[in-house]
Amino acid sequence: MLLVLLIRGLTLPGALQGIMFYLYPEPSRLADPQVWMEAGSQIFFSYGLCTACLTVLGSYNKYNNNCYRDCLWLCLLNSGTSLVAGFAVFSVLGFMAHEQGAPIEEVAESGPGLAFIAYPQAVAMMPLPQMWAVCFFIMIIVLGLDTQFVAMEVFMTSVTDQFPTVLRKTGRREIFLLFFCLGCFLSQLIMVTEGGVYVFQLFDYFGYSGASLLFIAVFESLAMGWVFGDERMFDIIEDMTKTRPNFIFKLCWKYLTPLVSLVSLVCSLLQYKPLTFNRWYVYPDWAYALGWLLALSSILLVPGWALVHLLTGKGSLRERWHLLCNPDSKLPLTCKQRTKIEETSCTAVMKVLVSTEEN
Repeated sequence: MLLVLLIRGLTLPGALQGIMFYLYPEPSRLADPQVWMEAGSQIFFSYGLCTACLTVLGSYNKYNNNCYRDCLWLCLLNSGTSLVAGFAVFSVLGFMAHEQGAPIEEVAESGPGLAFIAYPQAVAMMPLPQMWAVCFFIMIIVLGLDTQFVAMEVFMTSVTDQFPTVLRKTGRREIFLLFFCLGCFLSQLIMVTEGGVYVFQLFDYFGYSGASLLFIAVFESLAMGWVFGDERMFDIIEDMTKTRPNFIFKLCWKYLTPLVSLVSLVCSLLQYKPLTFNRWYVYPDWAYALGWLLALSSILLVPGWALVHLLTGKGSLRERWHLLCNPDSKLPLTCKQRTKIEETSCTAVMKVLVSTEEN
């Protein structure tokens, strides 16, 4: 559908103007931290980072699945699709600017305004607008559905793994999923009211973007690169794929990713701008307070959960801290480790049997 809309957009008058606006760089904007923040947010959204999507979906693969190759393809296909989508969008916005006789800067929208205001207005100006409107909104609906399927699977898999004895019995997982979906549906009905986009932007701006995502990214990268350990991760990937990853991944896990995430987090807080609706309406103070509560509901879970384990653990404070900051050494992570443990167990059993027979 995206390719169909792209081809149609490129045949419209003014499409070249939109494409030039899309591709022509402005070097001065590279010094603007907000540009890099928007780029980082796009990567987080499109790749599904820090939301457990990749972790959950990857957990259903076979052990010897080539995760190294899958990650490379994911990056190429995802970024390639985003690039094609930009051509499809800006060719139509160029047509809209041409029809209205206005600069494309005034036509281009960001956020939900692009999908639900600017682009539909441009579609309405095309020949056979009903057909193109149906095509566009079918694409939007399907895009939303597949995103929702993944989001539901992340939640269901996490809860099922947390309570396996309860939810892994026949039919219980499906019943729980039904009630969870009904609860989400009823709670989200406010989004389709006349003021729904007002609430939607509040959730979108504070709930799943900016500081909350970057904060989780910092701790995830530190946990993976330093607590779990880059060498241990290299051993697992080599055991799964029979090839050892490039050394640059180690630099990214330990230094580059945490540093970039931390700098982005600090910049997002320093460059914070009040949320506006339709470029002119400024939200009231109570809305900002509600928004920051949404953001803190995700941020505070990380130090809060660590603090609970730190206070309830056994041993001295130093011993508890050391235990929490190190992975379980007894956990078999690779086939070699599991084989070694199994061989050790078999040897111990054989010794017991021999001694029993001798006695």
